[in-house]
Amino acid sequence: MAEFLSLKDAVKTLINDGDTVALEGFTHLIPFAAGHEIIRQGKRDLTLIRMTPDLVYDQMIGAGCAKKLIFSWGGNPGVGSLHRMRDAVQSGWPQPLELVEHSHAAMANAYEAGAAGLPLAVLRGYIGSDLPMVNDQIKFIECPFTGERLAAVPSVRPDVTVIHAQRADRKGNVLVEGIVGVQKEAVLAAKRSIVTVEEIVDDLGASVNACVIPSWAITAIAVAERGAAPSYALGYYERNNAFYKEWDAIARDRELFQAWLQENVFEKGAA
Repeated sequence: MAEFLSLKDAVKTLINDGDTVALEGFTHLIPFAAGHEIIRQGKRDLTLIRMTPDLVYDQMIGAGCAKKLIFSWGGNPGVGSLHRMRDAVQSGWPQPLELVEHSHAAMANAYEAGAAGLPLAVLRGYIGSDLPMVNDQIKFIECPFTGERLAAVPSVRPDVTVIHAQRADRKGNVLVEGIVGVQKEAVLAAKRSIVTVEEIVDDLGASVNACVIPSWAITAIAVAERGAAPSYALGYYERNNAFYKEWDAIARDRELFQAWLQENVFEKGAA
């Protein structure tokens, strides 16, 4: 059952050096506050998993948290490259970063397989793709019923999944509204999970067929107001498009990045 903790205590208790950690949220409800807390606590040697690594992972990689990234497409949406990620891959700064690249379809299927407790995901895909040449985790199998050639990838089963959502009720059930990516599957696939929310309410106000993650599937819930900013949370605040553009210049320069990190993550977190 979900336990209510501060974000600081949740990260300290549930995320260990060397863990495999997934921070999910597709364009929306991206758990920036949790990512910044991971940076502040100096977590190291993490294997990070995310379908679309964007600014939060650029920041975590640049802060030295990651040794490996399992992903599908990485970039600053609508702007360009992730320069801290590029620096880690190309120059080993602040430390080398191993990459395991998949397609979106493979990652989504791998999360779903992990949520189901399966060891692998099977999909129609990667036929004619170059990814199997650089990713030895992509295998091909023959369907025992039709003889069709299919792709197989390992399921995604993180040590810890972290997501952001709009609200939780006092029993520990969580409502996710708006664009929903693989948050539910990522939580169900993980050994432990942290869900940050905008607020705790008496009644979720969930509509029919709403995405509600039950308390029994969640390890810890932490209130983090504006915890997805600069991404957006439907019904609470909009995306800060200007910051995504500003990040391109900040992330290009190591000294600018370190100054930004000190002012916006370490100093604000200490306050």
